[in-house]
Amino acid sequence: MIPPPEEYTEDHLLNGRVALRQARQGFRAGLDAVLLAAFVPARPGDSVLEAGAGSGAAFLCLAARVPGLAIRAVEREAAMAALARDNAARAGLVARIELGDVADLALARALGPVAHGFANPPYWPGGTPPPGAIRRAATHEAGTALSDWVGFLAAAIAPRGSLSLILPAARFDAAVVAMRQAGFGALELLPLWPRAGVPAKRALLRAWKGARGPAKLYAGLVLHEADGRFTEAAEATLRDAAAL
Repeated sequence: MIPPPEEYTEDHLLNGRVALRQARQGFRAGLDAVLLAAFVPARPGDSVLEAGAGSGAAFLCLAARVPGLAIRAVEREAAMAALARDNAARAGLVARIELGDVADLALARALGPVAHGFANPPYWPGGTPPPGAIRRAATHEAGTALSDWVGFLAAAIAPRGSLSLILPAARFDAAVVAMRQAGFGALELLPLWPRAGVPAKRALLRAWKGARGPAKLYAGLVLHEADGRFTEAAEATLRDAAAL
């Protein structure tokens, strides 16, 4: 059951293509969800799985770009899962959204096999967590590590399928280790530069199950001009649903 109206807001992504109800308090979707969706190499008719879907922003953005997907998602917070189901229904999507945890590999196998898996996982193993249980769970590892998120998606992804993550640049090395241990190769790294000449704070990472090809480092995406405006390339992804 979705929360009462006073507990969520009505928002839009991709220049209005995606309507999103999300919790007023706690973790709220933003650029990361849109960028992650743009990086998933799905084609019409593919099956996809999002781990930690929240209110569904990433899979909604992916579906806005790629029609006819068989969408599956897992979310451990009941209120968020309810919002994700509601958002999918309002968008006219056929989506299987399960209440569950990434520690449940049996659930992952039951949802598979899928062509593509993706997540914006909790990424900080320590430090001072933000206030609010849902927001803390979205940003800080608590009982699950990056390897658990990779392992969950790996259990559902078909051979030669892809796994995509968005992470702080400081954590991509841990994700690479987890992906390789789970049998993924041909890694691809796309840095997200806040501005030209500034170190990347975020990175998109993709790998392929069972692949053995060489790693690729892409030129990346510069998000902002010096005056703070989005670059033309960023606008193409964030407003026009261009793929990365």
